[in-house]
Amino acid sequence: MKLVSGDRMFLMLVLTIALAGLAIFSSAALGLLARESSSVSKDILLQAGLGLGLGLFAFLVARALPLARVRRFAPFIYACTLLFTALVFVPGVGFHSGGATRWVNLGFTTVQPAEFLKIGFVLALAWWLTPRARQLADPKKGLLPFIVFLIPPAALLLAQPNTSTTMLLLATGAVMYFVAGAPWRDFGLLILGAFIALGVVILVRPYVLERVKTFIHPAANSLSSGYQIQQSLIAIGSGGLFGRGFGQSVEKFNYLPEPDGDSVFAVFAEETGFVGAALLLLLLIALSARGIVIAGNSKDLFGGLVALGFSFIIILQAFINIGAMLGIIPLTGLPLPFISHGGTALMAVLLMCGFILNVAAHRRD
Repeated sequence: MKLVSGDRMFLMLVLTIALAGLAIFSSAALGLLARESSSVSKDILLQAGLGLGLGLFAFLVARALPLARVRRFAPFIYACTLLFTALVFVPGVGFHSGGATRWVNLGFTTVQPAEFLKIGFVLALAWWLTPRARQLADPKKGLLPFIVFLIPPAALLLAQPNTSTTMLLLATGAVMYFVAGAPWRDFGLLILGAFIALGVVILVRPYVLERVKTFIHPAANSLSSGYQIQQSLIAIGSGGLFGRGFGQSVEKFNYLPEPDGDSVFAVFAEETGFVGAALLLLLLIALSARGIVIAGNSKDLFGGLVALGFSFIIILQAFINIGAMLGIIPLTGLPLPFISHGGTALMAVLLMCGFILNVAAHRRD
């Protein structure tokens, strides 16, 4: 079929991870039976229907769209995702939970606009960088406009607050900026600016400072802020080499917070052990590596930057989620791509993959 042509290996990786992800999520969601039994079937149905079902439809749409038209409408798409993200602040529309306002209430479920903002951001940045690739050495045409470009999404996300997604977008934007031809001089300036901004965020956001303290001394508050990482490490360690068996996790019942969300990797590692966890990580790395190869073979800079940006988001987000569960970085709340609870996140990552496959179908001969 023409709609799924482009790169057979990438397509098979997407389908394999997406279907495996639904199975992993369903197993982890059973841990909610001991807490809120009425929501388990609804969560699985929404993940399968809204996430995987509509996500695969979005995947096909993104694959079918002419790249020239995507490029032309990229600023409009970006503006729409910014406005959609701003809806979370509208009373009666935005949904507040856990100290953050990150969702839009649809009545039967909620959606997180920030997931689509990632897509709009990458498309618009690729559109902006493509005609300026040879001018980025000039700070007035490169670094300064690039910083201005980053301000609207960062401001919206930090106001929610959603610090982790802000950092993810800034890192992705920086990678795309340098691949497009920015001078290394700008690298040091951006790193310095990032450290200053992170320091300010830590000072003004107590929860960020608390997560940093927990990361440094996780055992100091093992029954409060350090509880999740302690239980995650117990679950992962309990898995051993081959795990307890799929569906046989103990920690997902009453112990791990959000077993189908932030902690889903810990549940999977407990059930399948080191072997299963390593296999999942290798699949995610293979998917993103193939996406980067597709970016390198793109016939134009716009397509290459789009494929690179989406591939980088997927693998960086996966490493951040898994790294947090292993205790090697502070907890962030970023979902594990293809797997964590959230139909919006699954739909968005499949949409990204559709654009990557689209780029693959228009590669250089």
